Amino acid sequence: MDTEDRIEKFADLRLENLYESDFLLTWDRTDEEIEGVLAVADMLKALRENNRSTRIFSSGLAVSIFRDKSTRTRFSFASASNLLGLAVSELDETKSQISHGETVRETANMISFLTEVIGIRDDMYIGEGHSYMKMVSDAVREGFSERILPQLPMIVNLQCDIDHPTQTMADLMHLVHYFGGIEKLRGKKLVMSWAYSPSYGKPLSVPQGIIGLLTRFGMNVVLAHPEGYGLIPEVMTIAGEQSGKSGGRFEVTGSMEDAFRDAHVVYPKSWAPYHIMEKRTELLKARDMKGLEALEADCLENNKSYVEWECTQRLMKSTKDALYLHCLPADISGVSCERGEVEASVFDRFRTATYSQAGYKPYIIAAAIYLSKVKDPVSKMKELLYSGDRRVM
Repeated sequence: MDTEDRIEKFADLRLENLYESDFLLTWDRTDEEIEGVLAVADMLKALRENNRSTRIFSSGLAVSIFRDKSTRTRFSFASASNLLGLAVSELDETKSQISHGETVRETANMISFLTEVIGIRDDMYIGEGHSYMKMVSDAVREGFSERILPQLPMIVNLQCDIDHPTQTMADLMHLVHYFGGIEKLRGKKLVMSWAYSPSYGKPLSVPQGIIGLLTRFGMNVVLAHPEGYGLIPEVMTIAGEQSGKSGGRFEVTGSMEDAFRDAHVVYPKSWAPYHIMEKRTELLKARDMKGLEALEADCLENNKSYVEWECTQRLMKSTKDALYLHCLPADISGVSCERGEVEASVFDRFRTATYSQAGYKPYIIAAAIYLSKVKDPVSKMKELLYSGDRRVM
């Protein structure tokens, strides 16, 4: 399908509610809005690959706030913002007045005078990350309504404690391209499985994001984890409701072997138990360092009870030649750790595919920004297509 055909198909979608809106949780968005993000991401990707300019801004800032470490998402946000013509500035909270007591409301407005988008990663503390993003959003909306800010910055969730929408939409885009269309996902079995890791405290937002998004498209989604490694109950409920509406299934199992059998897609990844992340947040708020050390030791010891939860060649042979997914970096047995989430031979087989999977994220982020900032996204896309402006002169 060429870009003109994509624009015509995209024109039929109802996307007006994305304008001047934040992108925080996928399940707050309609199916059409999710498909719209994918459609715009595809068009931006096609334009760039054909050496066409995708700049919709001639100036302006994209501000990133990373409260956790990041490689892929950090550079994806920078790439996406630059693709649309924005300069990127990262707020380093240790070098700001936040350490001197500056409030979230004040900080949000001070960084937003010429800012079009604020990308935030705040994923480590249950009950905190999504709430922080809402606080920033409320602050800039107040600043805009009081004419302190001449434009309304949109907030894009680059991973919170609940969801990782840009990752999971990139995963969805990867699956759409792999299987040949979003309608081809119907009936496919996808396994979101816990896997052993020698580290502690990995966020729950990727598995939650996967079950919260891919249950919408008629897939048979299986969540596999050992006893005690459950996710936020509200997200589990959402996944079940969505699978019922889409004609798919949502199941939970305590067996990685049973889950992998006849799967079309597998996503083995470690995460911390929900109740542990709750306890961790309490200890952090209390600045109880000894309690945190004891909790980490207990968790690492408990993880060792499930070292056999590893994506192996043997398990992959029980699938329907499944596609392996991972948000990266994976804990690769014998490479990055002694025992981990995936055998080196399995990861090596899918290395290129996982890099391609990651490569969709800049376009997904750019699409979310585009749809929030452009009132008539179809006309603007046609303008980009027919302007003749080249990316490289």
